Amino acid sequence: MKKLIILFLMLSVAVCTNAQKKTTKKKAVSSTEARVLGKHLLTLQWISWDYYGSCNIKKEKDGTLKCVGEQLSKEAPGDYVRLDGTVEIVDKDHLKFTGTIAIRVNYNNNGQECLREGTFDFVTKPGRKYWRLQQMNNPCEEIVDYVDIYYK
Repeated sequence: MKKLIILFLMLSVAVCTNAQKKTTKKKAVSSTEARVLGKHLLTLQWISWDYYGSCNIKKEKDGTLKCVGEQLSKEAPGDYVRLDGTVEIVDKDHLKFTGTIAIRVNYNNNGQECLREGTFDFVTKPGRKYWRLQQMNNPCEEIVDYVDIYYK
């Protein structure tokens, strides 16, 4: 009888511990999603780090996270960075963006738009308040693009 009681107690502790782990994981995803959803600042270094564009990430009815944003140049009308796609949260520091990144800067790529389509990684590191595009090498010219989405 003693063994049965001890076994029952051990199983109860294991079940409670497992339930706590699931609750903690759900909270972590929820807090990360809360950080991801909403309006964010957006920059491309060729346009400006002094004034920002904006990027909105919202949850669609089907659960998809939709991301649309742009930064327009004040100094060179017609220059921009634009994002249009979906976001998948890999973890609190890593987002996968699938869609289009369009960049036009008058002194890069002969002033022509550089269009990227596919899946891209945006990652943050300790001490930073933004996710940065990891595929930084511009496919249209031998330059590096710093596309950043800021969070609070």
